[in-house]
Amino acid sequence: MEQEKNPWTTISGKLVYDNPWINLTEYQVITPAGTEGIYGKVHFKNIAIGVIVIDENNDTYLVGQYRFPLNEYSWEIPEGGCPEGTDYLASAKRELKEETGFEAKNWTEILRMHVSNSVSDEYAVVYVAQDLTAGEAEPEDTEKLTIKKMPFTQALQWVMEGKITDSISVAAILKWNTMQSKID
Repeated sequence: MEQEKNPWTTISGKLVYDNPWINLTEYQVITPAGTEGIYGKVHFKNIAIGVIVIDENNDTYLVGQYRFPLNEYSWEIPEGGCPEGTDYLASAKRELKEETGFEAKNWTEILRMHVSNSVSDEYAVVYVAQDLTAGEAEPEDTEKLTIKKMPFTQALQWVMEGKITDSISVAAILKWNTMQSKID
């Protein structure tokens, strides 16, 4: 189809910044309008992994932490990074254990999404973890986490009230709610 063809022409690209988690490349381009321009792309070196935790009472567990880029506190589903080439589910299990201490017997993949496709290639995969066994959390040394248990309906309300703003958490909670509504 004509509308699905790439209307951008890349003239050149230059790596501007690189660290263990991301890199930034600036491209010289010809835009879809035929004019010269630049485009910056942030490449994420990990796949974003999210986990909605659902216990036998339909309660969920959110993770609170101060987010440096936002300069504010954030409530989110447990999330972390999956190195490229690593199994998504194995990474989800690791993140769940690391951030909450939980292990789960039942896993359901519910969402794959591009997080901010206008400036980055960040990709996310989200699971629901159920049939839980509690344990000790093992956060990374860069994480100071607070775990909050609440009814899933309250987490949904927090999304609707704007108390949860993390894009992966918002999308995942809304998707799980929609999936559950279709079952009921």
